[in-house]
Amino acid sequence: MKTTLQRLGKSLSAMVMPNIGAFIAWGFITALFIADGWLPNEQLASIQPYMLTYLLPVLIAATGGRMVGGDRGLVMGAIAIVGCIAGVGGTQGQPMLMAAMVMGPFSGWVIKKFDQMMDGHMPAGFEMLINNFSVGILGMLIAILGYYIIGPFMTGILTVLTYGVDVLVNKGLIPLVAIFIEPAKVLFLNNAINHGIFTPIGAEQAAQTGKSIMYMLEANPGPGLGVLLAYWLFAKDKATKDSAPGAIIIHFLGGIHEIYFPYILMNPVVIVAPILGNICAIAFYSIFNIGLKGPSSPGSIIAFLSMAEKGSVFMTALGVLIAAGVSFLVASPIVKLAGEKNLDEASKKMQSMKAESKGRSEALLDVSLVRKIVFACDAGMGSSAMGATKFRNRLKGVRPDLTVMNTSVDNIPVDCDVAVVQETLVERAKKSAPFAKVVTISNFLADPALDNLFFQLSTGDSIMTEAVKEEVEESKPVHEDVIQLDGIKLNLPSVSKEEAITEAGKLLRELGYVDGAYIPAMLEREELVTTYIGMGLAIPHGTTHGDDVIHKTGIVLLQYPDGIQFGDEKAQLVIGIAGKGGEHMEVLSKICLALEDEAVLNKMKTTNDKEWILKQLS
Repeated sequence: MKTTLQRLGKSLSAMVMPNIGAFIAWGFITALFIADGWLPNEQLASIQPYMLTYLLPVLIAATGGRMVGGDRGLVMGAIAIVGCIAGVGGTQGQPMLMAAMVMGPFSGWVIKKFDQMMDGHMPAGFEMLINNFSVGILGMLIAILGYYIIGPFMTGILTVLTYGVDVLVNKGLIPLVAIFIEPAKVLFLNNAINHGIFTPIGAEQAAQTGKSIMYMLEANPGPGLGVLLAYWLFAKDKATKDSAPGAIIIHFLGGIHEIYFPYILMNPVVIVAPILGNICAIAFYSIFNIGLKGPSSPGSIIAFLSMAEKGSVFMTALGVLIAAGVSFLVASPIVKLAGEKNLDEASKKMQSMKAESKGRSEALLDVSLVRKIVFACDAGMGSSAMGATKFRNRLKGVRPDLTVMNTSVDNIPVDCDVAVVQETLVERAKKSAPFAKVVTISNFLADPALDNLFFQLSTGDSIMTEAVKEEVEESKPVHEDVIQLDGIKLNLPSVSKEEAITEAGKLLRELGYVDGAYIPAMLEREELVTTYIGMGLAIPHGTTHGDDVIHKTGIVLLQYPDGIQFGDEKAQLVIGIAGKGGEHMEVLSKICLALEDEAVLNKMKTTNDKEWILKQLS
């Protein structure tokens, strides 16, 4: 049922989200130029009703038609909604925003079914004629249907909903909607609620009174801010505590509310805090008759205040502070008593449950076939855009050949190789991209699954399973002699990559890290997937990590100033590694971190200072 609701909500919000800019333009014109606006101007204010009556419904219907029926559906949707608008009296009737959400997809479905019927039966030479006339005739029929039936019917529904909202406001009950809003947000229904339900009702109220409290119910950043502040000040786990300040900036200033959802999911009792915070804020706004001129999107403090009425900016900001304060006061003792719960633990538990439900461990990803990585969230904007940007910047130094992008979970492109999504969106991601590798995360700021994906893409090694993670955590610290001066060879003449890998293996054997069987394992590993990771660096290692072959964890470094040919690329540094047990992945991670600075990496390719190299890799 949750998946069905998410898909329905996604369909509604997906028609509005691409057109939010138009809503904001309408909101600014309303806020600035109406009689009681910031800059009253009768001529410019006359633009406002035309945008609300014609522009916004046509944009929504066209977007909905395109979602279902492509470009032909776009035209059908635009034609159909005009019939609804005319049927209720144009600018004299109620805005047909909700009707647009029905007529757009319906029109797209009609033309899609027509095209399917004509597939293979189109007379040669008549394609353009039939295509154009089919849209014109079917669009006309649906517009007539909208004029006589859909428009008046949707007007009745909107009247009932608006009346219901008025009753809640008049009876002082509207703050109670927060009981449903906050849990629904954590289930990633936030965009569906805000843009699929509240925005159309708010537009109707704003058209009549110049403002609406409906725009404030979901978009208020205060409740989430209080939760994040509580984790920042009182979380006992250092990783969770340290991640909170960054999350606060992204949530409060960037308006990406999804960033605080994992902090609630790791301790569900905390949901009480944003519920009570939002109840208090909504009650405050209701008592003082505060509303916004247009939708706040994204839900940042900047967008929220920019839509405030003239003379009510202070009261609008005060409502945000009330929500944040109440949420913080309620969340603080809960966080204090929560023990050592942290984001990593929540992610591990989630991945463990996922693996158990499948009855197997994560499948090995063939990194040689990966070309496109897609970060997907519900709307395809806020959290996924942030995650894609961070991961793209992280990869550009080692895998500039990869494409990292973001989109909505229902629109993952067919050529996606790896899809990164939140746990609650996994099923939708699988339907959208059935052939992609799905990586599940719980937090875009600090998630072990993203670290594992990075190591796999940069080194070719498999994603760590839960058993290996535990082995890493329980293993002894990496030995001090993991790298020695005798394990660093500089200014070597260029040879083939097989010779360089063999030389690295021999050096590992000479220093007592491995026995001779490890050398062919390193060559075998290179044949499977190249160990060249970019920026002139190769990290060869064996296909086996057994205790009978690897005696202890070790690193050797071979410097080839003129380069070793690895396919079309040259490596000036060949770092051979042997990791005993779980230390294999730890060694890889330490090397990646040590050489993350490009200046350090470039110096290491030419320096004659073994002591300096030893210090960098120790």
